[in-house]
Amino acid sequence: MELKIALLKGDGIGPEIVDSAVMVLEKIAKKFGHTFIFTPYLIGGCAIDETGMPLPQETVDGCMASDSVLLGAVGGPKWDSLGGDVRPEKALLGIRSALGLYTNLRPAKLYPALRNASPLKDEIVGDGFDLLIVRELTGGIYFGERGLREGRFGTEAFDTEAYSITEIERIGKAAFEAAMKRRKSVCSIDKANVLESSRLWRKTMHELSEQYPEVHYTDMLVDNAAMQLVRDPKQFDVIVTSNMFGDILSDEASQITGSIGMLASASLGASKRGLYEPIHGSAPDIAGKDIANPIATVLSGAMMLRYSFDLNKEADAIEAAVDRVLEEGHRTADIIGTDKSRTPLGCSEMTKKILKVI
Repeated sequence: MELKIALLKGDGIGPEIVDSAVMVLEKIAKKFGHTFIFTPYLIGGCAIDETGMPLPQETVDGCMASDSVLLGAVGGPKWDSLGGDVRPEKALLGIRSALGLYTNLRPAKLYPALRNASPLKDEIVGDGFDLLIVRELTGGIYFGERGLREGRFGTEAFDTEAYSITEIERIGKAAFEAAMKRRKSVCSIDKANVLESSRLWRKTMHELSEQYPEVHYTDMLVDNAAMQLVRDPKQFDVIVTSNMFGDILSDEASQITGSIGMLASASLGASKRGLYEPIHGSAPDIAGKDIANPIATVLSGAMMLRYSFDLNKEADAIEAAVDRVLEEGHRTADIIGTDKSRTPLGCSEMTKKILKVI
């Protein structure tokens, strides 16, 4: 299989961690008989320095012509004084919009080797947990009608939550398809006891679930879901929810893993082409020092293989290698914790450990 992958290395530690992911993907390609063609494009602050804009048209065109996109990170204090329309972060919204990405996949996995990093008690996390939050990305209250008006007590602000059946169905299908590649369980989160938009959400999800008889389907109210995530995260496989609820719950889920440096994400649309990136930022304070944790970006590459290319065995190989390296006790500085007996590895050394296992 020959696949074209656009590389958006970006700023700060972006180039280092993307280079690590590329080395891992190249090793996988060699092992499984594929050809990956990597083409770099400018995005964020480095694009501003080079072209005067955070998202050049050449980058958009290059991503559109690729089979998928791997992103590092954008931004840094160098560009903080710029206006909102030309800040590096503006490029993220622009590329997501250009690629038509309405689904955000954010895994939250607590590796057994890192269970002491979780703020949850050992009796709760056990040997770890592995869940996936599927968040609707382009609808709901963040994109609804909003403004100011004269109300009962004077001037008031309003934001409108609205979802169509089409929007709910497409995010629901993404969740069910993801579940089919995992443990075949979907929990839909809403507030159907209060919100009309959630009642339509629940009705539509129930109807959609009938198309996936192999998947165990349940509903849960969002307030209960927030509690259940810290009470018993192991009960969840795939969670699907609206834009605002997903924003909140995915941040909660990332914290109970104990390490933001381990978490990958994917943004997907109607086509197989997706945008894959770690959830952490550009960390300009450690850029160029070879101490960044590359694992989140490496795992983003694994997500690309799984969700854009249906290369599940190849994705499994990367994830298993990361598991093995952690079990062997190898750590970068951000996940070493208080164990002074360990010597932290740099970005390049951690990458070499993963490559060796593969």
